[in-house]
Amino acid sequence: MAEGDGVTTRGIRIRLDGTATESDIGALHKWLEREKPLEELVRTGRLRLHERSRTDETGAPMGIGMEIVVALVGAAGSVLFQDLLDQVKKAVQAWRDNRREVEDGEPPEGRVEPVNLDDR
Repeated sequence: MAEGDGVTTRGIRIRLDGTATESDIGALHKWLEREKPLEELVRTGRLRLHERSRTDETGAPMGIGMEIVVALVGAAGSVLFQDLLDQVKKAVQAWRDNRREVEDGEPPEGRVEPVNLDDR
């Protein structure tokens, strides 16, 4: 295996605010898996989506205690990573717009930010 193959060091963390439910996390995860061009990257194994427990700085669980991490597999240039970050932000907004149309109440706010996965 070449250096960097299969290595995930850069990722994107998606956190929904305290009004989010487990159903919201699952629905957003599925939405991201089907969103173009993310779907192609997931299908080819270049992108992985994980749900994981989150904690605040003191270690206490926040809200439902889950976040979604989008991990780019292998070496990726900063331009590709920025494009992916922009696409994920658009996908989260599209999910919020869709949820607003199909469910009662305001959807949870989402925060999308780059994260170094080596610091987990």
